[in-house]
Amino acid sequence: MTELSKSQKAAKEEFKPFIAGCNQLDIGQPLQWLARGWADYKRSPLASSIYGLVVVLVSYLIFAVAWSLGSFTVAIAMLSAFIFVAPTLCIGLYSVSRQLKRYPIVDFKKTVRHGFRAYGELAMFVVVLIVIALLWARAASMIHVFFPIGEASLSDLLNFLLIGSVVGSIFVTIVFSVSAFSLPMVMDKKVDMLTCCISSINAVLRNKMTMTVWASIIVIFTALGILTLFLGFMVIIPLLGYATWHSYRDTLDASAWEDRINEFKT
Repeated sequence: MTELSKSQKAAKEEFKPFIAGCNQLDIGQPLQWLARGWADYKRSPLASSIYGLVVVLVSYLIFAVAWSLGSFTVAIAMLSAFIFVAPTLCIGLYSVSRQLKRYPIVDFKKTVRHGFRAYGELAMFVVVLIVIALLWARAASMIHVFFPIGEASLSDLLNFLLIGSVVGSIFVTIVFSVSAFSLPMVMDKKVDMLTCCISSINAVLRNKMTMTVWASIIVIFTALGILTLFLGFMVIIPLLGYATWHSYRDTLDASAWEDRINEFKT
């Protein structure tokens, strides 16, 4: 009986689905994610402030380096690339929300340790995002070649902005689809990044309207952060990080994989 149980357990551990299952989402659920994210922020003001401050300082650093090396255009390009990689900074915030579900107080040291549990998968994810960002930069350069705006007329400028916006939207959509749920999943479960990314893309495609609303909220909040000279990121980034964790929990069924974090050893 014991041997049978062990074999059944081993078979269960060996079998893993290709992607995680996903739920159908209501169009209003992104607002619920924000509400739960704000509740997490209020319950963990210290950890939230630390993560928010780090993002603000990194934003200033990138802008300062870009400005000293090039121009305002270069600074905007580098900040755009930073926005691509920025989701990886939220990995500790997912741990905060995870802890708040189990404990009344957040252990900041645990959030850092939890983030490093999946460092190999995270490194792969960062490389993928950097490659996409470089492709976006190359595409922008090609658009500038075919639609120069140095001495361009108003119509040429409008064409440049229109085509640039369309191309940029394609890259942003790809990055959003890949990263919407993959990072919370890889922090939560012992699963490879490829499975997480495919699961994320599948969930986004199956909930297009809801995810369009969620993406629009992220864009609006990010714009507010930039308009406040990055100071708004002190609150916005932790809020979006917590909300992203709740979006993952509502959307993906990752129960087929083992938890990455053992609650009794953390």
